[in-house]
Amino acid sequence: MKTTQIGGLRWYIAVTLFLATVICYVDRLTISILAPVIKSDLGLSNVEYAAITTWFLISYSLFQSVFGGIYDKYGTRKVFSVAIVIWSISAMLHSVARGFRGFAFFRFILGIGEAGNWPGSIKTIAEWFPARQRAFGLSIVNTGAALGSVVAPPLIAWLQINYGWKTTFIATGAMGFFWLALWLLIYHKPAEHTWLKEEEKAFIQSDTPAEQVITDILPSRSWKELLKLKQVWGIILARFFGDPIWWLYLIWLPSYLYDVRGYSIKDIGTFAWLPFLASGVGSLSGGWLSGYLISKGKSVNFSRKIAIILPTLLMVLGIGSIYVATAMQALWIISLVLFGFQFWVNNVQTLASDYFPVGEVGRVTGMAQTGAGLGAITFTMLIGWLVDHFSYSPVLVIGGILGPVATMSVLILGGKIKRL
Repeated sequence: MKTTQIGGLRWYIAVTLFLATVICYVDRLTISILAPVIKSDLGLSNVEYAAITTWFLISYSLFQSVFGGIYDKYGTRKVFSVAIVIWSISAMLHSVARGFRGFAFFRFILGIGEAGNWPGSIKTIAEWFPARQRAFGLSIVNTGAALGSVVAPPLIAWLQINYGWKTTFIATGAMGFFWLALWLLIYHKPAEHTWLKEEEKAFIQSDTPAEQVITDILPSRSWKELLKLKQVWGIILARFFGDPIWWLYLIWLPSYLYDVRGYSIKDIGTFAWLPFLASGVGSLSGGWLSGYLISKGKSVNFSRKIAIILPTLLMVLGIGSIYVATAMQALWIISLVLFGFQFWVNNVQTLASDYFPVGEVGRVTGMAQTGAGLGAITFTMLIGWLVDHFSYSPVLVIGGILGPVATMSVLILGGKIKRL
């Protein structure tokens, strides 16, 4: 019996990764949306809340590199399955936490599981898309971060109001098991997938030179050898300085709206999704722009750099939210910042597959994600201290400065973007 083949299968794979990222962000944001309630119920300070989120960031950062190596060794199908089981169970177990230690422990385990999402997604896109479509393919995945952040506030607020925060954690955590069934059904490597048409397989490999195919099946560079390359450090430092901008608003936006702008939980559920909707548009726009420029004959080097430099200008605007009078004006400014960030990060994430063969993408991506997490840890703890001792104003100023620093890191150290 002939196996059914599906045209455009790579896009179905990208959408499956998109759904995983939606679930990842709903699970991640549950505690952020519920922070005002949980802090009130348990008597937690901003420093203690920062410490709970930092335990997540510690494991999330460290295990990005671990997962990167495991993906390169064992493949995405098995490893992604393990990752989502870990994060779904730990998300549900938040419901039994009774204080700071319980939340910190379950956040740490959640970070281990969610650390598998991005190395797995980026490696899968590198396997399934030619270079000229990778940024757009990855933008679909990145849009999952935006949609998850859009869905989370109203969904979590509704669950909290109607069922309480414990049931909310159980409901959001359970979603991962539905995704796992879909993943096991749809995902295999292109070379092994019986649903993949030969013409699509040829297209996926269309810009892969023969020597690169050989390189991908030979022993790749060691961790030590990779860490000697300035391009690796350019990507790591860009993520170290850039990603705290995203985490600032991901973790602290509900608390900022509640503490500074006078929003209730209901108000947060009604309006806090707006910046994340803008970030989704930014992600798709960033992926489209660099891909469009490449399709028009521009080099990968030119196309990626244009798509990295332009949105950097928008990330500076967060400083302006200090000076506006209303919460809605602040939300519009933050929306521009997150539009710029996702536009930017979508192209920075693609650099691993621009510089390195598929057999090394997992490890380079893992190291970059670890750098991103370490930056987020540093800034998150600083935010907790600054808010308790001063206000959100110095936090927003620092957040505005980080974007240009991140972009300069990748431009100076990365050099010309080409296969090494």
